[in-house]
Amino acid sequence: MKRIQQLGLVGYGEVGRIFAAGLRAQVQGLRLSDLKLQNPAQAQPLLAHAQGIQAKPSALAELCAQAELIISAVTASNTLAVAEQTAAHLKPGTFFLDLNSASPGVKQQAAQRIEAAGGHYVEAGVMTSVPPYGIRVPMLLGGAKAAELAPVLQAWGMDARVVSDQLGVASAIKMCRSIMIKGLEALVIESYATARRYGVEEHVLPTLAETFPSIDWHKQGAYFFSRVVQHGQRRAEEMREAARTVQEAGFAPLMTGPIADKQQWVADLAAAGVFADLAKEARWQDYADRLPKD
Repeated sequence: MKRIQQLGLVGYGEVGRIFAAGLRAQVQGLRLSDLKLQNPAQAQPLLAHAQGIQAKPSALAELCAQAELIISAVTASNTLAVAEQTAAHLKPGTFFLDLNSASPGVKQQAAQRIEAAGGHYVEAGVMTSVPPYGIRVPMLLGGAKAAELAPVLQAWGMDARVVSDQLGVASAIKMCRSIMIKGLEALVIESYATARRYGVEEHVLPTLAETFPSIDWHKQGAYFFSRVVQHGQRRAEEMREAARTVQEAGFAPLMTGPIADKQQWVADLAAAGVFADLAKEARWQDYADRLPKD
Protein backbone atom coordinates (compact mmCIF):
# COMPACT_ATOMS: atom_id res chain seq x y z
CA MET A 1 0.00 0.00 0.00
CA LYS A 2 1.35 3.41 -0.95
CA ARG A 3 2.05 5.95 1.75
CA ILE A 4 -0.95 8.01 2.84
CA GLN A 5 -0.28 11.74 2.60
CA GLN A 6 -3.75 13.25 3.03
CA LEU A 7 -5.70 12.46 6.20
CA GLY A 8 -9.25 13.46 7.09
CA LEU A 9 -10.64 13.36 10.61
CA VAL A 10 -14.38 13.50 11.28
CA GLY A 11 -15.11 14.37 14.92
CA TYR A 12 -12.95 16.83 16.82
CA GLY A 13 -13.79 16.02 20.42
CA GLU A 14 -11.27 14.77 22.96
CA VAL A 15 -10.33 11.66 20.97
CA GLY A 16 -10.28 13.52 17.66
CA ARG A 17 -7.95 16.21 18.97
CA ILE A 18 -5.58 13.60 20.43
CA PHE A 19 -5.39 11.73 17.13
CA ALA A 20 -5.06 14.92 15.11
CA ALA A 21 -2.14 16.14 17.19
CA GLY A 22 -0.48 12.71 17.23
CA LEU A 23 -0.78 12.05 13.50
CA ARG A 24 -0.22 15.52 12.03
CA ALA A 25 3.51 14.98 11.53
CA GLN A 26 2.87 11.74 9.63
CA VAL A 27 0.99 13.30 6.70
CA GLN A 28 1.30 16.26 4.36
CA GLY A 29 -2.24 17.48 4.93
CA LEU A 30 -4.84 17.04 7.67
CA ARG A 31 -8.42 18.21 7.31
CA LEU A 32 -10.99 18.26 10.11
CA SER A 33 -14.77 18.19 10.11
CA ASP A 34 -17.03 18.62 13.14
CA LEU A 35 -20.45 20.19 13.64
CA LYS A 36 -19.05 22.16 16.58
CA LEU A 37 -16.81 24.04 14.15
CA GLN A 38 -19.99 25.58 12.70
CA ASN A 39 -21.18 26.79 16.11
CA PRO A 40 -19.59 30.12 17.13
CA ALA A 41 -20.09 29.34 20.82
CA GLN A 42 -18.10 26.10 20.54
CA ALA A 43 -15.77 26.67 17.61
CA GLN A 44 -13.09 28.97 19.00
CA PRO A 45 -11.09 26.52 21.17
CA LEU A 46 -11.30 23.91 18.41
CA LEU A 47 -10.11 26.38 15.79
CA ALA A 48 -7.24 27.42 18.03
CA HIS A 49 -6.20 23.79 18.49
CA ALA A 50 -6.42 23.16 14.73
CA GLN A 51 -4.32 26.23 14.00
CA GLY A 52 -1.73 25.09 16.53
CA ILE A 53 -1.17 21.80 14.69
CA GLN A 54 -1.60 23.28 11.20
CA ALA A 55 -4.73 21.32 10.42
CA LYS A 56 -7.45 22.70 8.16
CA PRO A 57 -11.11 22.80 9.26
CA SER A 58 -13.16 21.76 6.24
CA ALA A 59 -16.64 20.95 5.09
CA LEU A 60 -17.16 17.20 4.85
CA ALA A 61 -17.32 17.29 1.05
CA GLU A 62 -13.95 19.07 0.84
CA LEU A 63 -12.42 16.68 3.35
CA CYS A 64 -13.61 13.67 1.34
CA ALA A 65 -12.32 15.17 -1.92
CA GLN A 66 -8.77 15.31 -0.52
CA ALA A 67 -8.39 12.51 2.02
CA GLU A 68 -6.87 9.12 1.25
CA LEU A 69 -7.78 7.92 4.75
CA ILE A 70 -10.72 9.19 6.79
CA ILE A 71 -10.87 8.50 10.52
CA SER A 72 -14.30 8.67 12.13
CA ALA A 73 -14.11 9.60 15.83
CA VAL A 74 -17.61 10.74 16.74
CA THR A 75 -20.02 9.73 19.49
CA ALA A 76 -21.48 6.23 19.29
CA SER A 77 -24.94 7.45 18.36
CA ASN A 78 -23.56 9.23 15.27
CA THR A 79 -21.59 6.26 13.89
CA LEU A 80 -23.99 5.32 11.11
CA ALA A 81 -25.01 8.89 10.25
CA VAL A 82 -21.38 9.92 9.70
CA ALA A 83 -20.75 6.89 7.50
CA GLU A 84 -23.83 7.74 5.43
CA GLN A 85 -22.87 11.41 5.10
CA THR A 86 -19.29 10.53 4.21
CA ALA A 87 -20.36 7.96 1.62
CA ALA A 88 -22.20 10.70 -0.28
CA HIS A 89 -18.88 12.46 -1.00
CA LEU A 90 -16.35 9.63 -0.85
CA LYS A 91 -13.71 9.07 -3.53
CA PRO A 92 -13.47 5.41 -4.58
CA GLY A 93 -10.49 3.73 -2.97
CA THR A 94 -10.52 5.90 0.16
CA PHE A 95 -9.94 4.08 3.43
CA PHE A 96 -12.45 4.74 6.21
CA LEU A 97 -11.28 3.83 9.74
CA ASP A 98 -14.18 3.72 12.19
CA LEU A 99 -13.01 4.22 15.79
CA ASN A 100 -16.50 4.58 17.24
CA SER A 101 -17.92 2.44 20.03
CA ALA A 102 -20.81 0.90 18.12
CA SER A 103 -22.33 -2.57 17.97
CA PRO A 104 -21.21 -5.13 15.38
CA GLY A 105 -24.50 -4.68 13.54
CA VAL A 106 -24.13 -0.91 13.31
CA LYS A 107 -20.53 -1.27 12.13
CA GLN A 108 -21.69 -3.68 9.42
CA GLN A 109 -24.36 -1.20 8.29
CA ALA A 110 -21.77 1.59 8.21
CA ALA A 111 -19.47 -0.62 6.14
CA GLN A 112 -22.23 -1.25 3.62
CA ARG A 113 -22.63 2.50 3.07
CA ILE A 114 -18.90 3.12 2.66
CA GLU A 115 -18.23 0.13 0.45
CA ALA A 116 -21.24 0.87 -1.77
CA ALA A 117 -19.54 4.20 -2.51
CA GLY A 118 -16.29 2.44 -3.42
CA GLY A 119 -14.51 3.02 -0.13
CA HIS A 120 -12.59 0.57 2.05
CA TYR A 121 -14.15 0.26 5.51
CA VAL A 122 -12.03 -0.90 8.45
CA GLU A 123 -13.49 -1.16 11.94
CA ALA A 124 -11.45 -0.45 15.04
CA GLY A 125 -12.18 -1.55 18.58
CA VAL A 126 -10.38 0.93 20.86
CA MET A 127 -9.62 -1.20 23.88
CA THR A 128 -9.03 1.31 26.68
CA SER A 129 -9.18 5.00 27.49
CA VAL A 130 -7.39 7.08 24.86
CA PRO A 131 -5.83 9.97 26.87
CA PRO A 132 -3.14 8.01 28.74
CA TYR A 133 -1.91 6.42 25.50
CA GLY A 134 -2.63 8.94 22.77
CA ILE A 135 -2.36 7.43 19.30
CA ARG A 136 -0.67 4.38 20.86
CA VAL A 137 -3.91 3.27 22.49
CA PRO A 138 -4.38 -0.47 21.80
CA MET A 139 -6.91 -1.07 19.05
CA LEU A 140 -8.18 -4.12 17.23
CA LEU A 141 -8.88 -3.93 13.50
CA GLY A 142 -11.37 -5.87 11.43
CA GLY A 143 -12.56 -6.05 7.85
CA ALA A 144 -11.40 -7.23 4.45
CA LYS A 145 -8.91 -4.36 4.12
CA ALA A 146 -7.73 -4.34 7.75
CA ALA A 147 -4.51 -6.21 6.99
CA GLU A 148 -3.69 -3.70 4.25
CA LEU A 149 -4.21 -0.65 6.48
CA ALA A 150 -2.57 -2.04 9.63
CA PRO A 151 1.07 -1.59 8.50
CA VAL A 152 0.39 2.06 7.67
CA LEU A 153 -1.03 2.72 11.14
CA GLN A 154 1.78 0.79 12.79
CA ALA A 155 4.38 2.83 10.90
CA TRP A 156 2.72 5.93 12.38
CA GLY A 157 3.33 4.57 15.87
CA MET A 158 -0.18 3.24 16.45
CA ASP A 159 -0.81 0.00 18.36
CA ALA A 160 -3.14 -1.49 15.75
CA ARG A 161 -3.57 -5.25 15.44
CA VAL A 162 -5.78 -7.17 13.01
CA VAL A 163 -8.08 -9.68 14.69
CA SER A 164 -10.31 -10.69 11.79
CA ASP A 165 -11.09 -10.06 8.15
CA GLN A 166 -14.75 -10.27 9.14
CA LEU A 167 -16.57 -7.12 10.23
CA GLY A 168 -18.06 -7.16 13.72
CA VAL A 169 -15.45 -9.26 15.53
CA ALA A 170 -13.36 -6.30 16.73
CA SER A 171 -16.50 -4.45 17.81
CA ALA A 172 -17.83 -7.47 19.67
CA ILE A 173 -14.59 -7.72 21.64
CA LYS A 174 -14.72 -4.00 22.42
CA MET A 175 -18.39 -4.03 23.46
CA CYS A 176 -18.10 -7.08 25.70
CA ARG A 177 -15.17 -5.47 27.49
CA SER A 178 -17.10 -2.21 27.81
CA ILE A 179 -20.01 -3.92 29.52
CA MET A 180 -17.61 -5.03 32.23
CA ILE A 181 -15.66 -1.78 32.61
CA LYS A 182 -18.59 0.63 32.45
CA GLY A 183 -20.58 -1.80 34.57
CA LEU A 184 -17.91 -1.65 37.27
CA GLU A 185 -18.09 2.13 37.15
CA ALA A 186 -21.85 2.08 37.60
CA LEU A 187 -21.67 -0.51 40.38
CA VAL A 188 -19.00 1.43 42.27
CA ILE A 189 -20.99 4.67 42.06
CA GLU A 190 -24.17 2.98 43.27
CA SER A 191 -22.48 0.94 45.99
CA TYR A 192 -20.24 3.72 47.31
CA ALA A 193 -22.96 6.37 47.27
CA THR A 194 -25.35 4.08 49.11
CA ALA A 195 -22.71 3.13 51.66
CA ARG A 196 -21.91 6.81 52.14
CA ARG A 197 -25.58 7.66 52.68
CA TYR A 198 -25.84 5.00 55.38
CA GLY A 199 -22.48 5.97 56.88
CA VAL A 200 -21.00 2.49 56.46
CA GLU A 201 -18.31 3.08 53.83
CA GLU A 202 -15.49 2.42 56.33
CA HIS A 203 -16.93 -1.05 56.83
CA VAL A 204 -17.69 -1.80 53.18
CA LEU A 205 -14.44 -0.79 51.47
CA PRO A 206 -12.15 -2.89 53.70
CA THR A 207 -14.16 -5.97 52.77
CA LEU A 208 -13.58 -5.17 49.08
CA ALA A 209 -9.86 -4.80 49.77
CA GLU A 210 -9.85 -8.15 51.54
CA THR A 211 -11.45 -9.86 48.56
CA PHE A 212 -9.48 -7.95 45.88
CA PRO A 213 -6.28 -6.83 47.65
CA SER A 214 -4.54 -5.61 44.49
CA ILE A 215 -7.02 -2.73 44.07
CA ASP A 216 -6.87 0.56 45.98
CA TRP A 217 -10.63 0.89 46.33
CA HIS A 218 -10.59 4.52 47.50
CA LYS A 219 -8.36 5.60 44.62
CA GLN A 220 -10.25 3.48 42.10
CA GLY A 221 -13.54 4.87 43.35
CA ALA A 222 -12.37 8.45 42.89
CA TYR A 223 -11.18 7.63 39.38
CA PHE A 224 -14.45 5.97 38.41
CA PHE A 225 -16.53 8.86 39.74
CA SER A 226 -14.38 11.45 37.97
CA ARG A 227 -14.42 9.65 34.62
CA VAL A 228 -18.18 9.19 34.63
CA VAL A 229 -18.74 12.82 35.66
CA GLN A 230 -16.45 13.94 32.84
CA HIS A 231 -17.51 11.48 30.14
CA GLY A 232 -20.83 10.04 31.28
CA GLN A 233 -22.71 11.12 28.16
CA ARG A 234 -20.27 9.34 25.88
CA ARG A 235 -20.29 6.31 28.17
CA ALA A 236 -24.09 6.18 28.21
CA GLU A 237 -24.18 6.21 24.41
CA GLU A 238 -21.56 3.47 24.31
CA MET A 239 -23.59 1.36 26.71
CA ARG A 240 -26.68 1.74 24.55
CA GLU A 241 -24.59 0.32 21.74
CA ALA A 242 -23.40 -2.42 24.10
CA ALA A 243 -27.05 -3.22 24.86
CA ARG A 244 -27.65 -3.42 21.12
CA THR A 245 -24.69 -5.81 20.91
CA VAL A 246 -26.26 -8.05 23.55
CA GLN A 247 -29.56 -8.00 21.65
CA GLU A 248 -27.81 -8.81 18.37
CA ALA A 249 -26.36 -11.87 20.13
CA GLY A 250 -29.88 -12.99 21.02
CA PHE A 251 -29.95 -12.01 24.70
CA ALA A 252 -31.94 -9.46 26.65
CA PRO A 253 -29.64 -6.66 27.94
CA LEU A 254 -30.93 -6.96 31.50
CA MET A 255 -27.71 -5.56 32.98
CA THR A 256 -26.36 -3.41 30.16
CA GLY A 257 -29.47 -1.25 29.79
CA PRO A 258 -29.40 -0.11 33.42
CA ILE A 259 -25.65 0.57 33.15
CA ALA A 260 -26.47 3.06 30.40
CA ASP A 261 -29.16 4.60 32.59
CA LYS A 262 -26.74 5.04 35.50
CA GLN A 263 -24.11 6.63 33.28
CA GLN A 264 -26.75 8.95 31.81
CA TRP A 265 -28.00 9.94 35.29
CA VAL A 266 -24.53 11.06 36.32
CA ALA A 267 -23.98 12.78 32.96
CA ASP A 268 -27.19 14.76 33.39
CA LEU A 269 -26.16 15.84 36.88
CA ALA A 270 -22.77 16.91 35.56
CA ALA A 271 -24.42 18.90 32.77
CA ALA A 272 -26.57 20.63 35.41
CA GLY A 273 -23.41 21.74 37.24
CA VAL A 274 -23.74 19.50 40.28
CA PHE A 275 -20.01 18.73 40.32
CA ALA A 276 -18.77 21.94 38.71
CA ASP A 277 -16.53 23.24 41.49
CA LEU A 278 -14.93 19.95 42.54
CA ALA A 279 -11.15 19.86 42.35
CA LYS A 280 -9.38 17.52 39.95
CA GLU A 281 -8.09 15.54 42.94
CA ALA A 282 -11.52 15.24 44.59
CA ARG A 283 -12.18 12.13 46.65
CA TRP A 284 -14.98 9.76 45.75
CA GLN A 285 -16.75 10.93 48.90
CA ASP A 286 -16.84 14.47 47.50
CA TYR A 287 -18.65 13.23 44.42
CA ALA A 288 -21.00 10.98 46.38
CA ASP A 289 -22.01 13.82 48.69
CA ARG A 290 -23.26 15.81 45.68
CA LEU A 291 -25.62 13.10 44.46
CA PRO A 292 -29.27 14.04 45.06
CA LYS A 293 -31.95 11.74 46.36
CA ASP A 294 -34.45 10.59 43.76
